[in-house]
Amino acid sequence: MLVVTTESIPGYRVHAVLGQVVGVTARTFNPYLEGIKSLGGKLNPQLLRLLAQIRQEAVANMIAAAERRGANAILAMRFDNRDVTPPWREICAYGTAVLVVAADKPEIGTEPYAPPQPEPDTPPYPMPVPSLRRD
Repeated sequence: MLVVTTESIPGYRVHAVLGQVVGVTARTFNPYLEGIKSLGGKLNPQLLRLLAQIRQEAVANMIAAAERRGANAILAMRFDNRDVTPPWREICAYGTAVLVVAADKPEIGTEPYAPPQPEPDTPPYPMPVPSLRRD
């Protein structure tokens, strides 16, 4: 899965836009448990690793949502966050799920997707079952 923050991918063209995808994760943030600064006054490297892990989890959830839609790329990926309650924070990764093809390949198909139609001699509804009772 290719995830980019740009609106397009050089060398590829968008064949189908499959819609917005979102990956969300929520975490508590307690500065006493997480440790904002080390004893030396510098930023705690454990906190940096935690923040990177939280973002990676949100992106992984977004990728899983895109794969369920059949996408092979995500365009315009962004992050957002908000406080849900004082100790809880939501981290959100979002973007546009698309199906891209190499720019030098021929068109996959120019017709829009349509579900398969029943055979002409097949009724579009269930046929009534004759009664087995003898009158």
